[in-house]
Amino acid sequence: MPHILFFSRNRSTSVEHIDGSSVKACCRLQDSLMDAFVEILVKLPDLELAEVRAEVCRSDRAIPPDALESLRKAIGIRIGPGLLKIMKGLVGDRENLGELLNMLDECCQGVILSFTKDALAKAPEDRRKAKEYYARLVKENVRLYDSCIAFAPDSPLVEGIQPPTRSRE
Repeated sequence: MPHILFFSRNRSTSVEHIDGSSVKACCRLQDSLMDAFVEILVKLPDLELAEVRAEVCRSDRAIPPDALESLRKAIGIRIGPGLLKIMKGLVGDRENLGELLNMLDECCQGVILSFTKDALAKAPEDRRKAKEYYARLVKENVRLYDSCIAFAPDSPLVEGIQPPTRSRE
């Protein structure tokens, strides 16, 4: 394992609305131990996974040679609560697929957030009122909770909000 003092990580997720019937999301991870990406195509309006692509350019772990085929088992699943748990059920307890499954989940979370960006932009300018606005938004849409760093459990934007009862495993 590389010396931990020299560890760096860049992770980004982008979402592109292709047309009125599909959305593409890509999660890219580059760090001292791994260089990989996962890309999904989602059909609207049902948020159904239509395509899944993945590539691992470099990893300190032995990624199974059929990793892409394992991820492609998600095709046909609708994005929603419990997706990661469903995927783990389909793939089984496969060693060294955890990071790719998390990247697939992050793509799905990005798609969800892309549909809420207009609501997020309507937040009041006043900090206190904005915090109340975001808290109400998260309470009304359980998918937002823990979907990004802004709505992570330790974020001040969701402070005092009880975690919703849904599975993110």
